[in-house]
Amino acid sequence: MGCKAGYDCSMNGDLDWHLARVMLEWQSEMGVDVSMGEQPVDRFAVSAEPVKQSPASSQEPAPQIQADPVADARAAAEASADLQSLQQAMSVYPHCELRLGARSLVFCDGVPGARVMILGEAPGRDEDRQGKPFVGRAGQLLDRMLAAIDLDRRASSKDQAVYITNVSPWRPPQNRDPRADEIAMLMPFVERHIALAKPEVLVLMGNTPCQAVLKRRGITRLRGQWTQAFDVPVLPMLHPAYLLRNPAAKREAWADLLELRARLAQ
Repeated sequence: MGCKAGYDCSMNGDLDWHLARVMLEWQSEMGVDVSMGEQPVDRFAVSAEPVKQSPASSQEPAPQIQADPVADARAAAEASADLQSLQQAMSVYPHCELRLGARSLVFCDGVPGARVMILGEAPGRDEDRQGKPFVGRAGQLLDRMLAAIDLDRRASSKDQAVYITNVSPWRPPQNRDPRADEIAMLMPFVERHIALAKPEVLVLMGNTPCQAVLKRRGITRLRGQWTQAFDVPVLPMLHPAYLLRNPAAKREAWADLLELRARLAQ
């Protein structure tokens, strides 16, 4: 709104300071927000002169250097001298979006240095709440399976103890399987975890750890067959959650447990 109340808004007339101030306040109260000059200005007209860009703005933006999640994970894992520093490195790793929807980082349970290391898939709801792997219904079944061959995650003796972790330390949304890209960026941590834990036997519980470690899927075909990875004997086994859905498969799981006990007895 311009000043057009019949006054000399240029303030070049015979106005003293006080009168000018009163008029300015009155105009402000009436909604005047701009002073108009002697010549009309069409503020809707497009300027005839193109806007000149500064040399800096006319240049192409500098290319962004994309981070390599796998390389960053490998560097962080290799720099971890022990399990505690590995857990810390994983807690600050920024590239895996699974951490954004998870309540806690589920690192491990059991006894470090145990002869048997179990590698599961990913935390579920109960594991995410408690911050430990295999504590829900599947975990309770796993404890009973291990007890059947005299193993226990809480055992004081490393000969009877187990050490448990997962491929993913964070719970995926809706308990879905970790994607291939997520597995790829987490594998340097998994490999370093195995090297620091130094198990004599590595048990792969389910399809996801088989895909991560062996690059193969099809747990019902792979189960019970010894193989080698990271210089450690590896035994794929059916996941306890699968056994809860398919109780008839417990016979195969029992056979695999006996195979594990025989290997430990050698």
